[in-house]
Amino acid sequence: MQKEILKVTDLKQHFPIKGGIFGRTINHVKAVDGVSFTVYEGETVSIVGESGCGKSTTGRAILRLDEPTSGEVEFDGIDLLSLNKKEMRKKRKDLQVIFQDPYASLNPRQTVGEILQEAMSIQNTVPKEKQHERIVELLETVGLGAHQMDRYPHEFSGGQRQRIGIARALAVEPQLIICDEAVSALDVSIQAQVINLLKKLQKEYKLTYLFISHDLGVVRHISDRIIVMYLGKIVEIADKKSLFTNPQHPYTKSLLSAIPSIHPEKRRERIILTGDVPSPIDPPQGCRFHTRCPFATERCTREVPELRNVVTDNGHQAACHYVEDIEAGIMQPVR
Repeated sequence: MQKEILKVTDLKQHFPIKGGIFGRTINHVKAVDGVSFTVYEGETVSIVGESGCGKSTTGRAILRLDEPTSGEVEFDGIDLLSLNKKEMRKKRKDLQVIFQDPYASLNPRQTVGEILQEAMSIQNTVPKEKQHERIVELLETVGLGAHQMDRYPHEFSGGQRQRIGIARALAVEPQLIICDEAVSALDVSIQAQVINLLKKLQKEYKLTYLFISHDLGVVRHISDRIIVMYLGKIVEIADKKSLFTNPQHPYTKSLLSAIPSIHPEKRRERIILTGDVPSPIDPPQGCRFHTRCPFATERCTREVPELRNVVTDNGHQAACHYVEDIEAGIMQPVR
């Protein structure tokens, strides 16, 4: 049985909106609103969804880069939200992040060697006399060379900077790495190289990934399981094969229909959603997707659908009244 390394329960991240003369809180942006999922040791779980769905905010809340409003984040049996700042700083050795913009996440005044050395020194992962040797090893592991350790971030290409970000994450010997749109700013050919590198490092270092992306093509290549988010909530969770071959939630179907294919016979019928994404300040009642869903009923406008097992017993879950009604024989599926 696989070991649970990360368990997120009812996680919420509501950002206050200030207004008035006295700067009082007048409302909240409900960026993440009751998210629950589990990540097992050694697997890659991806979170996908369109911009503004809350996927990056979920990653930041898990790491406590933004303090969550409420919920539980249990990592390796420890409740991260109960730790004080000193304890959390120590625990961050086991939880690392690779950001979307590698240039913005690297100190422009430090050389690559200094960036990696600083990470080791802060977490005391490598004795000082062995740090140079470890830096060389890390650079070679990510496809760079020892001769580049005295160069500054601006002297590297985007793909090389991301490799430096990966090396920095590895420098403290983590168990879990959150990849926040780690390849979205790179050219397609470079994306493939970085994805292959991440997969290679996962096997070599026995890493667990939480991979956040809007690119379903990339997600399909790297994931074991996939979480689909919409407007701060999870609408579907499934293993990769089940999600791509048998999507259940209407939102997931619309996302998959937008993936281009070079094989005409494998192209899905395009599902074009109408209307705009509602505001997370005042999300719709009931199912949050009902304002854009072609199958919405009156029930969808008043009842929040629960995330539940659907169709199969392999852990494929969806939060949809339409799917539930099909199972109950109340409605017929629309192809």
